[in-house]
Amino acid sequence: MRFKQTSLLAILSAFSMFFPLVLGPALAQNVKVNTSIEVAQSRTLFDLLFGPPEETTPTQIRRTPAPAPHSSEPHDVVAEPVAKIADIVEKTEGATRLAIFGDSMAIDLAKAFQREFFEDPNLIVVGRGVGSSGFVRDDFFDWNSAVAQEIASDSFDLAVVIIGINDRQAIGQVRPLSNEWKILYRQRIDEFLGQFRAANKPVIWVGLPPMRNATFSSQIGEISAIQRLAAFTGGVEFVDIYDRYASVDGSYSLMGPNLKGEEEIMRKNDGIHFSSAGSNKLVFYINQTMRPYYSGGQVSVAVADPLEGTDGLSMVRPPFQGNGQFRLLQVAGAVVPLTLEPVRAMELVLAPRQGGVPEAIDIELLMQAPVGRADEFGVGIDLGATEEEIEAVPQ
Repeated sequence: MRFKQTSLLAILSAFSMFFPLVLGPALAQNVKVNTSIEVAQSRTLFDLLFGPPEETTPTQIRRTPAPAPHSSEPHDVVAEPVAKIADIVEKTEGATRLAIFGDSMAIDLAKAFQREFFEDPNLIVVGRGVGSSGFVRDDFFDWNSAVAQEIASDSFDLAVVIIGINDRQAIGQVRPLSNEWKILYRQRIDEFLGQFRAANKPVIWVGLPPMRNATFSSQIGEISAIQRLAAFTGGVEFVDIYDRYASVDGSYSLMGPNLKGEEEIMRKNDGIHFSSAGSNKLVFYINQTMRPYYSGGQVSVAVADPLEGTDGLSMVRPPFQGNGQFRLLQVAGAVVPLTLEPVRAMELVLAPRQGGVPEAIDIELLMQAPVGRADEFGVGIDLGATEEEIEAVPQ
């Protein structure tokens, strides 16, 4: 036993003397090359004899960045710029300026309009979308004030408006979508549209599509209904797009036919905004409504209303019959308030009698066809003949 221990110690001693001579340069080279990553590592005798263990790829841990601190303080909002597209065709002087007003959906819509009309020298798309804006938080962004400035600077000729996805908020202390809230919301839209009307600027208002979240979609539907009523009363075009982006049962649909009839993704992953294909499709529908106004670089239809200055001006009117329409009401009397119910009859309506009872008609005379009537079949009665001549006619 003592011999074995002595032999083992001798072998180790000899190896320790031989090791620096053989492996010293290589070990020194290894330390020199990997100084930055090997300094903290310790090597055992097993590692030196048989080599280091196989290196494994370290597991990468994904760290979610901390959310940015939220501030409730209002801040200045700058209209987000519309993506620039290479100008293949130079715009002509005096080209029609189409302004797209609204929230983040208006930003996407303006980009789609630029894609559609970038070769048209007679139309300039002016993007005026502001993300997170609406008609509720005027402390965040005041659309009525912004539009007043745009009109004062005469920056556009024709306006398209799509807005409302951020308006599910209280107005002051008034609960969202309550009756009082709807009145206040409607007043802000009326003020907004009144400025366009006073400036003689045609407006096309775009309704809102269904949303993926059922509750949110229902609330947005109520907001869009208020906008529709305000548009009709204000005499502007309203483009209803709900059914064109809905499923067969009328709910939210991610997919839909594009302009070629092919199924394509119409909405973004958030279940709210339009994809590029969805925005392009929306431009097509708006363009159908825009044609009466835009023709070859100028606004071709003057804004006029036959009910201007009458009581019928404030009444609710059906689509396409308001201010600036080319399909105008022919007579002011055609406008009837929707709240007016017809008077119901409580008794039979009888025609007044004039004179005595009329003489009875001889039924046999009705059976005798006069000459020339379709059923006289060549044996018609001559109305100028005497009774004897009539009786002589074979029956």
